[in-house]
Amino acid sequence: MTVLDPYAFPSPIAAGTDLNKIVELVASSGAEQQTALDDLKTLAAYAWRNDPVFKPYYHETGFAVAANSPEGIAYMEEEEVVGDKTDYVALNCAEDFRGIMREGVLTGTFPGWKGYLRKKDGGWAHARKACVSASSEAMRLGVRAVCGTPRGQVVGLLYDSADGDVTGVRTADGVSHFADRTILTAGAGANELLDFKKQLRPTAWTILHLRMTAEEAKLYSGIPVLFNIEKGFFLEPDEDAHEMKICDEHPGYLNFTQDGPYGARSLPFARHQVPKEAEERARQLLRETMPQLAERPFSFGRICWCADTVDREFLISRHPESASLILGVGGSGHGFMHIPVIGGLIADQLEGKLAPKFVEAFRWRPETAINRDWKALQGRWGAERKVMEFQDVKEWTDIVHQDTPSNKV
Repeated sequence: MTVLDPYAFPSPIAAGTDLNKIVELVASSGAEQQTALDDLKTLAAYAWRNDPVFKPYYHETGFAVAANSPEGIAYMEEEEVVGDKTDYVALNCAEDFRGIMREGVLTGTFPGWKGYLRKKDGGWAHARKACVSASSEAMRLGVRAVCGTPRGQVVGLLYDSADGDVTGVRTADGVSHFADRTILTAGAGANELLDFKKQLRPTAWTILHLRMTAEEAKLYSGIPVLFNIEKGFFLEPDEDAHEMKICDEHPGYLNFTQDGPYGARSLPFARHQVPKEAEERARQLLRETMPQLAERPFSFGRICWCADTVDREFLISRHPESASLILGVGGSGHGFMHIPVIGGLIADQLEGKLAPKFVEAFRWRPETAINRDWKALQGRWGAERKVMEFQDVKEWTDIVHQDTPSNKV
């Protein structure tokens, strides 16, 4: 197998190449309610805890979910607190929230916050290290990688002139790479290579880091993930650069255009800064939770892209008009969490062995995108509950990035 990518692994613009990512391993309550994603989460949970490729990078610190408006609290209790409710500890006041971490970490007033703490089946994974481990294992097993621009930058698919089937890809250096079967796993960039019939919506989120001293990092180490579905989230500092990741929560940014062969769509672009409005939202999260950190300069920032399907299920399918083209897209905000098992599903689809439940849930389904509402919230909160557009952003940050292994630009 040959992998083509415009960047060397791990890609500095990939959403998965991140300091850390939330990992939630609890499925919905009751076997009769199990969805394909629940089943996938069960497989991922086993892999994060047992697969030597991924196990070292998973930290089961616990997971606290919260909200602060009556509507947000109702949604949280209905949609976010899943599984066995006896595994949760209710958080009803500022004192409750401050008590879930070491003294001196959470010093805010938590205005209007309500939430729940789950001490197991959740935490975070060091995303960049997990991606490096996975790519190293792939190379050990014989995968060949062609990386860099223009050699690894795919600019188009190749088609058989007789039957229209995909026969390979063309890269930016003009070289044609022919293959018996082609797997398209280009994330938010897949929309530029194939007409997905509106099934994918490339959507961007915002990431910021705070640099800490080694002594400070000890105080904040091992803390549970704290995620307010209306405000944002943060995770413990990484063990190498002592950087804490803080993200404001919002329904996403689009980069909408009417141009291109496939009509109106959102197109991804790379930028290692964030809108100033996102920085202010992140600082407000800190003011309510850790005001001692709220005015510190950020050491890193960037936007990262994901491709949302209408129902936020993956799209893992043969293309209906090109039997040799296999699709593995539609991360919809939870792709990284399933990195230990998602490749196996794509391989099963390639070999015609994908379980029927996954075949049905992750099929090619353009009927779901007819008259698609591009501004649909898709269960996400924050930022006045509206999907935003980069064309409306008036000011970006000017963060001076501190060069660390986690912050490679």
